[in-house]
Amino acid sequence: MAFEVTKTEALDGGEVRDFVALLKPRVMSLVVFTAVVGMLAAPGGIHPVLGVVALLAIAVGAGASGALNMWYDADIDAVMRRTSARPIPAGRIQPAEALGFGLTLAGISVMVLGLAANWLAAGLLAFTIFFYAVIYTAWLKRWTAQNIVIGGAAGAFPPVIGWAAVTGDVSLAPVLMFLVIFTWTPPHFWALALFARDDYARAGIPMMPNVAGDASTRRQIFAYALLLAPVGLAPYLFGFAGPAYGIAAALLGAEFVRRAFVLLRRGDAERHRAAKALFGFSIVYLFALFAVLLGEALLRPWGWA
Repeated sequence: MAFEVTKTEALDGGEVRDFVALLKPRVMSLVVFTAVVGMLAAPGGIHPVLGVVALLAIAVGAGASGALNMWYDADIDAVMRRTSARPIPAGRIQPAEALGFGLTLAGISVMVLGLAANWLAAGLLAFTIFFYAVIYTAWLKRWTAQNIVIGGAAGAFPPVIGWAAVTGDVSLAPVLMFLVIFTWTPPHFWALALFARDDYARAGIPMMPNVAGDASTRRQIFAYALLLAPVGLAPYLFGFAGPAYGIAAALLGAEFVRRAFVLLRRGDAERHRAAKALFGFSIVYLFALFAVLLGEALLRPWGWA
């Protein structure tokens, strides 16, 4: 991450970039993107200024979740190679500062979203922050190998929140977007866990490969890929998305299944390479699907989608 430095470069106090790093900007980018899709795909409309304010509130809420996650996970971040340079374990920000920062941002984001949009969207944002920071981070992550299966709900809520910010309700369309992200999350993170297994073992996190073994994890990734393919098509099958999305979902879903099958069949010497390839493609898969949804939403007023 661009904001990370080594422990030998630790500062006496946190700089702006360290507090930005607490927000997990890369994770926030996915949250903001899917929330934008939810907002623009929703029927009706919202005043542009209020829409921007609502989107910023959702982004800040996502950042608050990241800060609270880093505060609680500082002990395991310190022993994991890929997270040891984060601001808290590196000593650049004190835990109490991160906690106060996260709680303040959480409160502000929920209040602003309620005032700019509506209180249903604000309530969903509050629940998402709570779910990620408490249910997932403080409980599921350290307790069960199903942590990412259940905890993935937190990352699947942004398009629902974006939709609710515009319409004031929740219907089938945002639920389908939720299900796409929710089903995508386990194979995405388990692919990462396959080549980061030693890091998770060092921290004592019960990720699937560490608990059930690599072979079982690869079988479960393949099973989820088979499930994700039709779930990814669901917005088109239920009439929410257009033919461009249907074609993209079919092709991307088939490629996801193919790559998961390659991972399933690879021997021990090649599985890390196949896992990294699937992990990288999974990011492309989700961004591409929501990019097509976004394109169709933008073109729909002109009758082009």
